Amino acid sequence: MAGIYIHIPFCKQACHYCDFHFSTSQKYRSEIVAALAKEIALQKDYLNGEPVETIYFGGGTPSVLDAGEINFLLDAVTQHHLVASTAEVTLEANPDDLNDDKVAALRQTAVNRFSIGVQSFFDEDLIWMNRAHRGGEAESAVKRVQDAGFSNITADLIYGYPLLSDDKWAHNINQMLSFGIPHISAYSMTVEPRTALAALIKKKQTPPVNDHQSAVQFITLMNALQQQGYEHYEISNFALPAQYSRHNSNYWKGVKYVGIGPSAHSYDGHNRQWNVANNARYLKALDAGTLPAELEELTLSNRLNEYIMTSLRTMWGLDLDHLDTLLPSAAKQLLKEAQTFITQGWVFRQNDSLYLTTEGKLYADYIAAELFF
Repeated sequence: MAGIYIHIPFCKQACHYCDFHFSTSQKYRSEIVAALAKEIALQKDYLNGEPVETIYFGGGTPSVLDAGEINFLLDAVTQHHLVASTAEVTLEANPDDLNDDKVAALRQTAVNRFSIGVQSFFDEDLIWMNRAHRGGEAESAVKRVQDAGFSNITADLIYGYPLLSDDKWAHNINQMLSFGIPHISAYSMTVEPRTALAALIKKKQTPPVNDHQSAVQFITLMNALQQQGYEHYEISNFALPAQYSRHNSNYWKGVKYVGIGPSAHSYDGHNRQWNVANNARYLKALDAGTLPAELEELTLSNRLNEYIMTSLRTMWGLDLDHLDTLLPSAAKQLLKEAQTFITQGWVFRQNDSLYLTTEGKLYADYIAAELFF
């Protein structure tokens, strides 16, 4: 089984913290949609005929598209790929896009899972982030999608930013839990270069993010969600049993996927490729019938390190036997390097796998980097 990711490079406005590829102008929206369909045809052999188990519309803001455009792209997928009848089809959506008419129209598409960008239920926080919606719209959007008969829903929260007191964070968590949705994602605010947030901090127009605050709020999140029966199956993702994101889980498990659209990445099990992160250059290439992508042939070290990074972030852990299938005696070397973290109580071994402890999850990226080959 394989996956398809479709990048929709449009947003109504730029969130201050975001460094994903998008344009706030939709002038060439119809041309981009047509080019996405062309690329789906160009990339039809990338997955070597494997059935498609997941389709994910990401961005940007995919919910700016109408149902007709989404169906057009899904038709292009089914024309060139065998799509499983049980395929998970996810649409990332901003709350302000999910009005009654849009939700009713989406009911007539193959979309069966929503990823709703809530981020916060406090208007002042959303304004600080430069989000397009307000807290009341977030609540209404989740309930509207549920009332329309969609049950497979995830929603995002952000923590660790200056305006977010611990009391406000507890409120956001409790509000999210009140919806009874099966999946919740939460991300620590990070300051990426060349974002508005980075510029505001540099100019001292907003306080910097605080690592201690992020750690405290992450621990609060883990405790609260696990008490309500959610499994912490990946550093930023929590789900009720068996309600994991199939698409994202496949990323972490090294399953093949093809990325469609400007800036989209693909992985065939051995190599990675990524499209140009520029709408005009993307359109020009597709108009000429060519793929605007760069290829990276993964070395053995690349493959080992990617497995270490992704596996340690999940509840399934790092399989030492699998490591040895990539490189004989790799497990022995890694165990030697991991001993420091095991002694510190950040990593534990169970049978033939390594897992992060609750405290270790605070240092996941650091631990993985120290274990790299």
